[in-house]
Amino acid sequence: MEKPCEIQYNNGRDEMKESRVKAWRFKHKERIMEITSLTNAKVKQWAKYKEKKYREKERRFLIEGEHLIEEAVRANLVECIIVEREKPHPFQQFPVYEVTPEILRKLESSVSGTWIMAVCHMPQYSEADYGQRVIVLDDVQDPGNVGTIIRTALSFGYDAVLLSAHSCDIYNEKVIRSTQGALFHIPVIRGDVHAMLMELKQRGSRILATSLHNASALREVAVPEAFALVFGNEGKGVSEEVLRLADTHVFIEMHTFESLNVAVAAGICMYAFKK
Repeated sequence: MEKPCEIQYNNGRDEMKESRVKAWRFKHKERIMEITSLTNAKVKQWAKYKEKKYREKERRFLIEGEHLIEEAVRANLVECIIVEREKPHPFQQFPVYEVTPEILRKLESSVSGTWIMAVCHMPQYSEADYGQRVIVLDDVQDPGNVGTIIRTALSFGYDAVLLSAHSCDIYNEKVIRSTQGALFHIPVIRGDVHAMLMELKQRGSRILATSLHNASALREVAVPEAFALVFGNEGKGVSEEVLRLADTHVFIEMHTFESLNVAVAAGICMYAFKK
């Protein structure tokens, strides 16, 4: 006797949900555009943003999932929403493209099965955004490491993250996911690492580079008012060119292993030098 009642209840709940969806779509119909073809020009354009060369050319990138979109909205980076048809969402202030699951599968970079994405524009930064407490990545190439370092830098109150030209692309989907949206709230600037460090030195910043040789223990280094902490490539460490520019070489004292994963080492150093 209870089973038919349960089915009837669920059917009623589904009907109420469908009614709310229809009401929501009607209310925001002027902002909703529907795309069903995989060969649509918009879909083709968005799909190009999965490749670095097109992201850089158009200065656009894709993000997946509600949390990242919320963070991008806070940073005023969102241009439009791409969402599975008839799925309500809280981003109706933007142009909305309702698409099929097949289109979403074509656009997503992972196998997350996301139902919502956004197209964002890249922020513009300059030397004026460097600040006084800076993290510098010298050819750090693993997306997970780069993303984790950016997230940690924001968490500990650093002003910017500077990356060498050969470091990982910060708009790589794995980097974005690793940052959990931190990428949108701290200046992250790619350029010539030598030129960026020289600019910082001219401003009076001290350059502190991690190294295993001729270095001072982290706990013995006084925290300067303005400084840049430099972390190097996963395999080679900080380059000789950059080490020659550094005012101080720093190492983390350990009991056994000689070195740590770069993201772990960066987290320890950033905590030690945080405000």
